[in-house]
Amino acid sequence: AGENFDQSPLRRTFKSKVLAHYPQNIEWNPFDQDAVNMLCMPKGLSFRTQADNRDPQLHSFLITREDGSRTYGFVLTFYEEVTSKQICTAMQTLYQMHNAEQYSSVCASSSCSMDSLASSSDEGDATSLAKLQRYNSYDISRDLLYVSKCICLITPLPFMQACKKFLIQLYKAVTSQQPPPLPLESYIHNILYEVPLPPPGRSLKFYGVYEPIVCQRPGPNELPLSDYPLREVFELLGLENLVQVFTCVLLEMQILLYSQ
Repeated sequence: AGENFDQSPLRRTFKSKVLAHYPQNIEWNPFDQDAVNMLCMPKGLSFRTQADNRDPQLHSFLITREDGSRTYGFVLTFYEEVTSKQICTAMQTLYQMHNAEQYSSVCASSSCSMDSLASSSDEGDATSLAKLQRYNSYDISRDLLYVSKCICLITPLPFMQACKKFLIQLYKAVTSQQPPPLPLESYIHNILYEVPLPPPGRSLKFYGVYEPIVCQRPGPNELPLSDYPLREVFELLGLENLVQVFTCVLLEMQILLYSQ
């Protein structure tokens, strides 16, 4: 992404792109490729090896258009093994360049030290080089390279739990050694074209890849749909901060939440 060149290549971010989306376009909700790309991978594309944590992660986003209409996105990010020899070779080349730059900077800083500290600086160089080889290494013959990938559902209402369950089931079907009962395209076609929005005040049960999924839509006289787990809000903000935010909402103050 043109930044963080001081970091090792596996800690840098790279440009991502949308590989495919279905359907190609719909009148009431035109596909905004740039927005979806940025919101699916806000930090950019990332690489990992078998030594790193690669647990799937789920997050959501909201697109508000000029007319005030909203669409909700739910994203499952996982890591897929890189099979392209060209990309693996490029990653190793990046590491060789990075380690060479780090080594030259270590040598440059140690050459400025006094002669009386020559032996200790040599030991320091050896220690620094050992750390570089240990933490900043990628060996194409030894390591497996993984790259981040997303599957995303864009919906007119925030059915978070239903979307989460469907994405997790779809991910399991993609990564499982045993294929699902039907082709993957069948499940995607089903949720896009055959599963309707539940009427207000009603529940809808539809079949995912492995298990049925239920979503409920509030009635006209009920509170708006809030399918996000409230416990996570308390865990992330804490009780005092949550009371303060709620007070600001009641006082109609502007609120900005900043997060990693």
